[in-house]
Amino acid sequence: MLIKLENGSIYDPKQNYHGNIADLFIEDNVIVADPGPDAHFDAVYDLTGKVVMAGAVDIHTHIAGGNVNTARMLLPEQHRSHMARRLNHPFSTAKWTSTDTGYRYAQMGYTTAVEPAMLPVNAMEVHMQMADIPILDTAALTILGNDDLLLRLMRDGASQNQINDYVAWTLNATRGLGLKVINAGGANAFKSNARQFALDDIVPDYGVSSRQILQTLQTATCQLGVPHPVHVHCNNLGIPGNVESIIDTMEAAQGLPMHLAHVQFYAYGQEGAKGFSSAAAQLLEAFHKYPNITMDVGQVMFGQTVTISGDVIAQFSRRNDASPNKYVMWDAETEGSGGAVPYRYREASFVNTLQWAIGLELFLLNEAPERLFFTTDHPNGAPFTSYPELLRLLMDADYRQYCMTLVNQEALALTLLPQLKREYTLSEVAVMTRSSAAKLLGLHDRGHLAPGAIADIAVYDQHKYSQGTTGRQSKTDYQAMFANAALLFKNGQLVVEDGVVINKLTGLAQTISPHYDQNITRTVQNHFDRFYSLKLSNFGVEEADFDYLDQARFRNVSL
Repeated sequence: MLIKLENGSIYDPKQNYHGNIADLFIEDNVIVADPGPDAHFDAVYDLTGKVVMAGAVDIHTHIAGGNVNTARMLLPEQHRSHMARRLNHPFSTAKWTSTDTGYRYAQMGYTTAVEPAMLPVNAMEVHMQMADIPILDTAALTILGNDDLLLRLMRDGASQNQINDYVAWTLNATRGLGLKVINAGGANAFKSNARQFALDDIVPDYGVSSRQILQTLQTATCQLGVPHPVHVHCNNLGIPGNVESIIDTMEAAQGLPMHLAHVQFYAYGQEGAKGFSSAAAQLLEAFHKYPNITMDVGQVMFGQTVTISGDVIAQFSRRNDASPNKYVMWDAETEGSGGAVPYRYREASFVNTLQWAIGLELFLLNEAPERLFFTTDHPNGAPFTSYPELLRLLMDADYRQYCMTLVNQEALALTLLPQLKREYTLSEVAVMTRSSAAKLLGLHDRGHLAPGAIADIAVYDQHKYSQGTTGRQSKTDYQAMFANAALLFKNGQLVVEDGVVINKLTGLAQTISPHYDQNITRTVQNHFDRFYSLKLSNFGVEEADFDYLDQARFRNVSL
């Protein structure tokens, strides 16, 4: 099938297109070069006046796994009917189901999403949930950094090569796309009654520091050739003064690639009468010195959400702030702990206003948009459905100024936000949500619109959501525009039209398979037999599981 998209305003940083009027051509599921004047098209779409980008890529969104299901069970009052039951699909009217997740992302023009915290013992459940999300291609990052075998290997002086083999075995067994480290060593330290755990603190009984764990896993990721850098949830999340922790982590990265997650929660100083202030400028000053570091923001937006994390220290510390007043903490024998704590971010709150402003400061003060990524750490800072409003805050200074009148003024006065007039451009949006996001994950077949890319294409009707005002240039409501894609093509098939899902497709799971010495399997088997109630045969995603998961769903990314 040959399709032509003509006269669109194309934003594709890879090709240096910044609103260029051009045509795109789709043959089957990929973008192709102009087939010439004699080509016969099966369909032609006139995109005159419309914005065209690659399908968006979310590098950090909690959409599957044990924590997600725990949150669903904790908050049954949120499971109200929200969307019309157009498909014969179980629970398709429940809020935040897998169906709802795929539909809502697609309506915004997203085609790829990454679950950033897959517990190895929970890998099968994660993949089954992701397989149930329509339209989106998905991937998951495998958690290491607190499990007993890794820490024993380090304590006993295992070589880096042996650690590499264990990391590679784990990535293969769980079918992950990369490695996630959550407060390295902190979950194990929590079991020994630690309630804070810093980068150079020692894990009880193992004699290794958080820094050593992080550097060892970072080295393994680099030496194995894993495209995505080790994805780090730093120490001391949410604690005033923790900007020093994240700067220390940047310095500890050894000059090697490292991605720091939801950094808004680490941009906290201790100034002011309340001992809590913005350190966004200080964090960015360090960030701009380290070109090996990438970050995502984890923007806070006002409203009800639920925080979910494998950082049990952070979750336990915020249990008394639960709203509504209930929470879950848990412990897993193979890797770590975690919790789910519902929370409501309020405009009147000093702390919440500061968090909201800090995230916006990070976006607006940043000088390297290709290294800073667009996230709310869904659902921790806000549900991903708030992305259109966040884009409007970044792209419309007048709207941002209006929103500032609604928040806690004492907190706002401690930030630089009121003085920041910058407005993000469509090209910058395309960089942080498309081209650079795909590149960071090693997914080179998406995030751009050059020939050879998969035909994931989002089209937005800017004129529909623009209004002229007397004596002023037409103003676009970017929130409405990005909430309702005019068209979305996934793998060359039209799936969204005028903000409505019209076609349900099945996405693929992106994975990697780094090589490892098979002898590590015997080491893992012996460890499971000695210490765990779980059998190794029940761990990870094995060939036998393909009765439940279609093997064709997995797409191995080249190393």
